[in-house]
Amino acid sequence: MKRGRSIVRPLMLSLIGALVVVWLGAIGLSIVVMREEFDEIFDSALKEASERLLVIVSEEMHPDVLSAAESGRVFSSTGRRQYIVYQVRHADGQLIYRSKDAPEQPFDVPLKVGFRDTGKYRVFTAATSDEKLFLQAADDFGHRREAVLESATTMLWPLVMLIPVSLLVVWLIARRAVTPINALRTSISERDDGNLSPVETETLPNELRPIAFSVNLLLQRLRSALDAEREFTANSAHELRTPIAGALAQTQRLLAELPDGSLKARTRNIEAALTKLGRISEKLLQLARADAGLGATETKTDLLKVLDLIVLDFQRSAETSNRIDYIVAPSASLIRNVDIDAFGIVMRNLIENATIHGEPNGPIKVCVDEHSAIRVISNGPAVAEADLAAFKQRFHRGDAKRKGAGLGLPIADKIVRQMGGTLQLHSPVPGNDQGFEARIILPG
Repeated sequence: MKRGRSIVRPLMLSLIGALVVVWLGAIGLSIVVMREEFDEIFDSALKEASERLLVIVSEEMHPDVLSAAESGRVFSSTGRRQYIVYQVRHADGQLIYRSKDAPEQPFDVPLKVGFRDTGKYRVFTAATSDEKLFLQAADDFGHRREAVLESATTMLWPLVMLIPVSLLVVWLIARRAVTPINALRTSISERDDGNLSPVETETLPNELRPIAFSVNLLLQRLRSALDAEREFTANSAHELRTPIAGALAQTQRLLAELPDGSLKARTRNIEAALTKLGRISEKLLQLARADAGLGATETKTDLLKVLDLIVLDFQRSAETSNRIDYIVAPSASLIRNVDIDAFGIVMRNLIENATIHGEPNGPIKVCVDEHSAIRVISNGPAVAEADLAAFKQRFHRGDAKRKGAGLGLPIADKIVRQMGGTLQLHSPVPGNDQGFEARIILPG
């Protein structure tokens, strides 16, 4: 089965991705702007340093310093790293002085006032008024790149911290945004054949209202179809009861008057068919009542007393008088908010199912255990596990040769679910290698 797609995950990834792209774009733009601003600042500092140094050098330099012996002398300052290096040159290009970190060879730029670039340095040339002495101050391009890189790194650190924080914030926002979707999903999942009420639309966002309207339209159509089906079932069953009962009575009178022979045997077959048809009509009426929802009630009832009467009826019946074994645990209690008629329909269907599909003339055990679970157990061959779930489907019959309409267990299951309980089917019976058990567990 293909795994479902998430709405929140792509939304989070898209928002975080967009945030990262925008942030990186802002950093890139900032780096370009910073580089231009840094160039202006460094150029200004380089020019100012050159002009000030030139004044100092020109005032302190003695004319004899221009001799060849003094050529290329190094000004040694402190051992700290120098960001600006300089050279003092004569008009003829001769290197007179240089700073500690300046190259030994003159800068490869002309002796003209202004900025020039070499492969490694940004150089500013300043000259005395008589243009006999030139001072060239230089700034290594690596210093400028280092400054820009440090600034960019400083701007990247907030992004590293921002991503997890943004993930959390976006996740919270996305969770809040999909809350109406989850509410709509929950509301739809609560609808079943017992609850086909319209989905609430007033509190939904505008984007979800068309979905809710479509669901409500579908529920309305389904409700109409189910109502028509229930009405047809109930009306048909009611209309059939009287003519079936009349035909059965006439058939039984005819049986009493006919002599023994083939005609009487055929009449008995008619009687059996009418009896079966009457049972089906009764089941259809029960099905219509079950579909209408009659399981739960606001009044608490002691179901043990109801069960006592139902079992007593079966024990008095000629067909099942010697087959019913009724056991109630001393600690059992069945005081529940359950409709008496609904409980009676359930228990009669389960016991009738045991008499029809169990071992012929075999014992049927009806018991309420210490956990207040109601169990109806019959003997017979074990049923395949795959067939147990099918028994709760309408008109499904385990043995087509047995009498029955295949409605008893579906009716019982539907009503028990309306009571808030569960109907469990087990075969073989727990602790045995054969038999069939129907177990009802009702909420306390």
